[in-house]
Amino acid sequence: MITFGVLSTVPPARCGIATFSEALVRHLNDDRSRSSAELVPIASHAPAAALNRCDVAVVQHEYGIYDGPDGEAVLDVLQRIRVPIVVVLHTVLTTPTIWQRTLLSRMCHLADAVVVLSQTAATRLIDGYGVDGHRVTVIPHGAEAGNASRRVDNPSHPLLLTWGLLGPGKGIEWVIDALAEVGDLPNVPRYLVAGQTHPRVLARQGEAYRDSLRERAAARGVAHLLEFDAAYRSRRDLAALVASADTVVLPYDSSEQVASGVLTEAVAARRPIIATRFPHAAELLADGAGLLVPHADSRAVGVAIRRVLTEPGLAESMRWRAAQIAPTLDWAAVADRYRLLGTRLTSARARRLEQPGPAGHGRPRIGRRTTVG
Repeated sequence: MITFGVLSTVPPARCGIATFSEALVRHLNDDRSRSSAELVPIASHAPAAALNRCDVAVVQHEYGIYDGPDGEAVLDVLQRIRVPIVVVLHTVLTTPTIWQRTLLSRMCHLADAVVVLSQTAATRLIDGYGVDGHRVTVIPHGAEAGNASRRVDNPSHPLLLTWGLLGPGKGIEWVIDALAEVGDLPNVPRYLVAGQTHPRVLARQGEAYRDSLRERAAARGVAHLLEFDAAYRSRRDLAALVASADTVVLPYDSSEQVASGVLTEAVAARRPIIATRFPHAAELLADGAGLLVPHADSRAVGVAIRRVLTEPGLAESMRWRAAQIAPTLDWAAVADRYRLLGTRLTSARARRLEQPGPAGHGRPRIGRRTTVG
């Protein structure tokens, strides 16, 4: 059995990294004859010491979750870890600042393996940051397999759904504008935006963004079609909500997003999807599991909504395509990929320690990092 320590933000923090890590640990613990895992909070007193008690350290990375400029404190933690390190990169920027590029490069250099959540992120890392492709592994974001268990139809008012932490950049305004474009449909869709305001946005701006969306809907004459639901949902309740959606809409403004848990959950739930061309969507929906639209283009969103709700066979085709992808996104399959990677790293470390001489003692210094292909 192999043991994993997962360094991350942790619940009750309401952020994607905490949700991801909690799910990964839960599924690594599902088969205790093969692996066990524990969450190690970033804010704990001695995270490296806790990670060193495990066989493999899995270090989650997103800019801003560690202390210091762009979270540079992660480097100090990595340098203190003595077991094989897997760094999981949730963001790989195309145009980083000089320090962001340096920080990410140093992290990759200190890691035994680097996990990214999409092929787009892997290509960026190899081509843009010069990371050795042999140490980069693509393991997708996981999704709960049970999310596709129920199917709900809304014949009179089809439901469009966007969920997740709310804040500027979510692109909700483009869907609101698109509602005015589809008001002539026999069954006019309603639009549900589910999720709390992001804690950092709430601290800086309060509910200004949510209020601006309500005002926009009123100005467009579609306020009666827009609903906000800021309730916190359990995994079971979220699965039921997603199952009730006729179409999931991901209108994000960012052109940098190489990983989206919401997108992954929507595909796993076999829901028809409309998404802007952010990198993860362009990759995951390429085979027809959804429709891609330009960023900040309400007319294109309106055309896509009309197609999904009225074009014969289109929604069913999307669901079929999603069903082909979904098994690879199941958290059980994702956890198996981490077990396999962890086993490979610990076996390689054992072989190194068996070698006579200095190579078999201690952790290589920076510049002498041993890689595992």
